[in-house]
Amino acid sequence: MGVGKKSFVWVLGLFCLMFSGIAAQNQKLADSLIKLYESETYEGDKLALLKKIAEESSTPDKQQAFAEALIKQAATDSLFDYLLSGHLQKGNALHHSGEYDLAIASYFKGISYAKRIDDTRAVGAITIAVANIYSEMGNPANAEIYYTQGIETLRKTTDTTALASALLNAGDEAFNAKEYKKALDYFDESALLFKEIDYLIGTAYNLGNVGMVYAEQGNDTLAEKNINEAISMLEALEDYYGIAIYLTYMSDIYFRKNELQTALRYAQRSLELAMQHGLNNQISDASLKLSEVYEAQGDQTNAYKFFKDHIVYRDSVRNIERVQQMADQRTNFEVSQKQAEIDLSEQKRKNQRILVIATIIALFLIALLAIGQFRRINFIRKTKQIIEEERDRSDRLLLNILPEETAEELKRNGKVTARKYEAVTVLFTDFKGFTTYSEGLSPEALVETVGFYFSAFDTIIEKHGLEKIKTIGDAYMCAGGLHQHTEDHATRMVQAAFELASFVENTKKDRNAKELTFDIRIGINSGPVVAGVVGTKKFAYDIWGDTVNVASRMETMSEPGKVNISETTYELVKDHWKCSYRGEIEVKNRGSMKMYFVNATAN
Repeated sequence: MGVGKKSFVWVLGLFCLMFSGIAAQNQKLADSLIKLYESETYEGDKLALLKKIAEESSTPDKQQAFAEALIKQAATDSLFDYLLSGHLQKGNALHHSGEYDLAIASYFKGISYAKRIDDTRAVGAITIAVANIYSEMGNPANAEIYYTQGIETLRKTTDTTALASALLNAGDEAFNAKEYKKALDYFDESALLFKEIDYLIGTAYNLGNVGMVYAEQGNDTLAEKNINEAISMLEALEDYYGIAIYLTYMSDIYFRKNELQTALRYAQRSLELAMQHGLNNQISDASLKLSEVYEAQGDQTNAYKFFKDHIVYRDSVRNIERVQQMADQRTNFEVSQKQAEIDLSEQKRKNQRILVIATIIALFLIALLAIGQFRRINFIRKTKQIIEEERDRSDRLLLNILPEETAEELKRNGKVTARKYEAVTVLFTDFKGFTTYSEGLSPEALVETVGFYFSAFDTIIEKHGLEKIKTIGDAYMCAGGLHQHTEDHATRMVQAAFELASFVENTKKDRNAKELTFDIRIGINSGPVVAGVVGTKKFAYDIWGDTVNVASRMETMSEPGKVNISETTYELVKDHWKCSYRGEIEVKNRGSMKMYFVNATAN
């Protein structure tokens, strides 16, 4: 689907809720507190006020700025409780801005201060926040470690809110792994805890995340109901982080329904919210969804524009720009300071001209050095981009030759170990009279004719999750059940076979393709095979065994336009397709074999 699998709503990203004891972040309250903090008449506890502002700010930039101010002031007096809060809120802000490495570093500092003051509740809660980031980064191993540690720690406390939120986020990680039952188990426990304490924002996220599970399971009705209810609650709480993600999921639901205008509206609304509140992850996800919708509408210009925006935000270009801006600010400051020193020196001592000239030359050399360094960095960045593009291109080419699982093994080990599969369905086709027909064709026309049919065959085979093995002349061979580990490979193969036959028949009726009047023979057999890669140069993926030989015989003994199957395949599909018994037919080098024609009507 269009929404990135790591774009989940992390309730524990809002840890300020747990430590402040309020229902949700409130930017209006934060703005009023900022005015109070900046007023010259305020004489109260400024540390406590800074802590409150950081907790209430729902805009990442503001939350980070006031969290850093809190850390700076608390550090002078070694106030560990305020340092804990400051690093926690800074981590939250960096997390929402997509700066994961800095967020994790800030969270770990918060954990160290929580341990100093023996705050078990804070240790458990921030550990879950670290798990959240690892999950978003696509590091399930670390995510599971920290979720387990965090939940075990929180179960030792009386903080129901923190425990419920941790369970909810652990459910998100199970969702990420497509373990939907495990995810719903987590969500069921967290829902009961949220209801017990009347925690509205937790209830909203729980509803939304359950809706996402339903969306992945294809139950769009329940998905819409849950997600719309979650959005309504979050709008009342002014929590735009969750709203942006759920709006993108709603867009995805309508995209699957092919209701493109509705999908477009939801994605546009998500992007507007994310842009307004500086939520980089959501900007990336919403841009990707808009790209998919526009592409489906045939608007390639907008599809490309939003896909480029998605890449920009995904790769944290904003962070690179920020580093460059900081470097520029520092250079400008140094130049201005040096110029001030020169002016002062000229006013006091005119006889120090030589020193001034030397200083200017030094600055010039530094500038040349900086320019050279910048060009070098820019060259390295462009070179890295080219290398990555070439690597992606080679990966795509490899996947056109080998199945994904085999390609990964070849890249990882430099070789592929042959494997035996106990239950595979193999299909062979060829065209009646093609050899005679091809003798009168030029090489170009022959290749074009074969390519016309086999390109369509490839599309049909891929659609049904089957694996093309090879073509030999006008013969086409494919298999099902090699890598999917499913039990319906035979029924899917029969369905694909009818679609292949239908395409050939329809082509015969096409006036524009009057030269292409072939009849197709199709044979199918099921059983064990051995699969592997042949050769070390120009290697090819192939399968061997008696199952393959029998499938070839089924095709040879078939009739034009018919799907001929063996007794083994018949036993696998008889509950799904109506078949006609052909009797025992004598096969060359095989003796008598039972065969069946599959009728075009499914049971």
